[in-house]
This record gives sequence, C-alpha cells and structure tokens, in this order.
Amino acid sequence: MSLLDDVKYKLARLNVLEKIIATNVVVFIIGLLLRKYLVWFELPSNFENFIVRPWSIITYAFLHYAPLHILFNMLWLYIIGRMFLNLFSAKMAINIYFLGAMSGGVLFLLGYSLFPGFFGTNSTLVGASAAVRALLIFICAYMPNQDIRFFTFNLKLWYVGAAIVVLDMLGLFGGNAGGNLAHLGGALLGYFYAKQLVKGNDIGRGFESLVNLFSNIKLSKKGPLKTVHKNKSKVGGYTKADFNEFNTQKKIDVILDKISKSGYDSLTAEEKEFLFRAGK
Repeated sequence: MSLLDDVKYKLARLNVLEKIIATNVVVFIIGLLLRKYLVWFELPSNFENFIVRPWSIITYAFLHYAPLHILFNMLWLYIIGRMFLNLFSAKMAINIYFLGAMSGGVLFLLGYSLFPGFFGTNSTLVGASAAVRALLIFICAYMPNQDIRFFTFNLKLWYVGAAIVVLDMLGLFGGNAGGNLAHLGGALLGYFYAKQLVKGNDIGRGFESLVNLFSNIKLSKKGPLKTVHKNKSKVGGYTKADFNEFNTQKKIDVILDKISKSGYDSLTAEEKEFLFRAGK
C-alpha cells in the first residue's frame, strides 16, 4: 500500500468530527504559508464588509493562526466528539456544529453593529470556538444531571456548562470581547437545540435539508440519465429500512431520557452496548 493509499484509508476511517479536525489542521498549515489570502474567509465585524463575503459566516470557523488556539479548540472538539457520537447521530453533530458557528458569527456581527462603543470597530473573527461551544453546551443542557469524573470527585454536566458560560461572559470585558461574544452565540444555539430536542423538535432539520439539497444538485450534474431502483418492500409508502430507522431512534430516545433523569450508570449493559453500536 502506497503512502497516499494509506492516508486515504485512515481518512476514510475518521468520524465526521475527526474529519473536521483534519480539515482545520490542513487549513492551519495553509495559513502559515498563505495567510494574506485567507483574509477573505475571516468574518468581518461590520455588515458592509460581510455582504461582499457572506461565505465568511461559516469559513471563519476553519481559520486559526495561533498554534495554541487550534490546539485547544481541536482538543475540545475531539473529547466532546467522542462523547457526542456515542449518543447522537453524525448528522446531528454536523447540524449543531455549523449552526453554532453561524450563531456565534451572527451575535458577533450584531454586537459590533449595535454597540460599537463597547466592542470597537474593524475587527474580524476566526476560530472554531463558537461551534465547539455549541456541541459542549448541547450535551450539558440535554443531560444536565449526568455525572463526569473530575480528578477525585464527580461533577454534573450542567455545572461544567454554567462555568464555561460565566467565563465567556466575564471575557466580554477583556481583550477578546468579540471572540467571547461569539462563544456565547454558539452556547445559546447549543442550549436552545437541546431544550427543543427534549420536546421532540429537531431544529437542525431545516439546515440538514438545505445541505442535502445542495448535495443533490451537485450529484445531479453527473449527467441527464438517472437509474431508478424500485424497492418492492414498501408498505404504505415506507420501506422496511424506514421502519427500522424509526424504531432504532425511538429506542435511543428512551435511553437518552433515562440518562437525563438517572445518569449514564443507570443503564443496563445491553442499553450501553446498543448506544455504542448506534453511535457507530
């Protein structure tokens, strides 16, 4: 196996959040050589500049210029990702990650536009912190009473989430006010997403549908011919796979509800194994 094939094989085995980490690392390396060309992908603090580069509401989250900045962001993302993907789907991880980045960017723009005297002017935003915050606060809000081990004692997840939000609020009065404002935007998205999901509303479905739409458009460019495969196992317009997916999701919901009420340790060995397989 050649080196290129080995790299392709290892990349294919990464989960979706690990692929985002790999993308961030590649962009960081590019930035070391071509930083001046990446300015167009940073999120500006005023709407006039943002209008001419609307893509920056997402691309800014892939830019890191300081080694410690990308190190801590990607380390957090790796740790949170392992926990998240054991409980929830990869699609939901993508929804929360990108919506968190966008929410952080929107709050950053609003803050600088509405309170220029406090935040200043002519700033830009880079980094995945808002997106990572969204995933972290989502977990803390969805399972607030879940215990995690912290050195020699246990902490409930909502303690961790609350402490991080307080630190970000205090950071508004420091040298990185804009960055901390974006953190809070990501945290708000994660909290709202979790609380709505508890009620049975997945607010990321719209974003997911938009991504699927663009994916279908891209795939449709392959040619005018399309092969249609008829599934003979449909019942009332639904396939057997649809029913299996529905039943699996219902079982996951029941287990997650049990975790939120009684903690992860209350699960049976069978339930833990089922969650682990579903997370794959």
